[in-house]
Amino acid sequence: MPNWAAVIMAAGKGTRMKSKLPKVMHALAGKPMLQHVLDSVGTIQLGRSLVILGHGREQIEEWIDGRAEIVIQAEQLGTGHAMMQAIPHCNEVENIIVLSGDQPLIRPETIETLVKLHSESKAAATILTARFENPFGLGRIVKDGEKFLRIVEEKDATSEERQIREINTGTYCFNVAKLREALKKITPQNAQGEYYLTEVFQIFLAQGDVIATHCTEDVHEALGINSRAQLAQAEKVVRERILAYWMEEGVTVIDPGSTFIDAEVKLSQDVILQPFTTLKGNTHVEEDAIIGPHTTLTDCSCGTGCEVTHTVGNKAMIGARCTIGPFAYLRPGTVLKAGVKVGDFVEVKNSVIGEGSKIPHLSYVGDSHVGKSVNIGAGTITCNYDGVNKYPTKIGDNAFIGSNTNLVAPVEIGEGAVTGAGSTISKNVPSHALAVERSAQRIKENWVRNKKN
Repeated sequence: MPNWAAVIMAAGKGTRMKSKLPKVMHALAGKPMLQHVLDSVGTIQLGRSLVILGHGREQIEEWIDGRAEIVIQAEQLGTGHAMMQAIPHCNEVENIIVLSGDQPLIRPETIETLVKLHSESKAAATILTARFENPFGLGRIVKDGEKFLRIVEEKDATSEERQIREINTGTYCFNVAKLREALKKITPQNAQGEYYLTEVFQIFLAQGDVIATHCTEDVHEALGINSRAQLAQAEKVVRERILAYWMEEGVTVIDPGSTFIDAEVKLSQDVILQPFTTLKGNTHVEEDAIIGPHTTLTDCSCGTGCEVTHTVGNKAMIGARCTIGPFAYLRPGTVLKAGVKVGDFVEVKNSVIGEGSKIPHLSYVGDSHVGKSVNIGAGTITCNYDGVNKYPTKIGDNAFIGSNTNLVAPVEIGEGAVTGAGSTISKNVPSHALAVERSAQRIKENWVRNKKN
């Protein structure tokens, strides 16, 4: 939107979080709460976003990395003082919306409504409010009918004012020129010695300026996160929103109460999520895939029609119609082409498994390139690490690896070759050859009977 900027307050220390991580960097549904606010602002395409930083700013600056402009509040002397640091950066815009980095549940639709109301009413300020059943401890919005009169804090409210349920969320729109002049008039005449941004509202009213209010229908948008308990409460709300969105988009969630989807996950129509499924990071799942139960995928891609059950995957690419699990472990660098089977108690790492190949059970395949239609027998492992370096294994198309084969890398198994069960293969095997490596079997007649005697 032209002539607008967003200013996000993120300078607070967050002592109640009891963490070395800045408060606004704590994650909700897989991304920092500050990113939730920035994403909501970005959705409605406000021209600029400024983030006011103070405590822990080095960590936040490193993360922001161009996502927004940075304003430093070296001393934390209140919300009014924070805006004093930001207002010189707003000379090129007519209006700003002020949000809190620790209120990540605000939705783009609400921001858009507030911005539109502010523009249409030509107000000096527009306040986002909410109605709480139990507003204890929160600033009340005092009105005469629909006309805004003031914000009164709990400790200063009369018994009558404490009955008011409409509260101040701390999200505002301002006319920049009027705010700039009002900020010059506020003073730190309070016990904390801080400049309160809310003082500008009385200045506006004294000047005869318009102050508008908009009450959100979703009280969760007013939830500020100051503790781990509040973080957990917000996490529940975010995840319920995500699940509701994907179910509306055609995803079947068998048990929403045991299914967890991060904010950046992408799902296609007719995906089925079984109970106790967790999809994290940038995981993408294509149509007709069945994921779960008891499956956790992080930054994975899942092709059309694949089935993944009782599996842990991290940075793995699962092709169309693959069958994974139960109890499989797909580690970073795993690429499974179409129709691959990875069965029970199989671990794959940094390997490409060709189309139609099978690793049915009890195997480890690492740093390998496996061709098409290869069968890897139970108990097979690639011995890819000598304690210092890792080495590759290459298996050609249509090869058959017998059960309990040890492939000592670096080694190549040719196209269509076969290894005998129980072999330790340390030399290259030509195409269509049989490789068997076993010690001679010896039989001692009556050995058990003689030992007992």
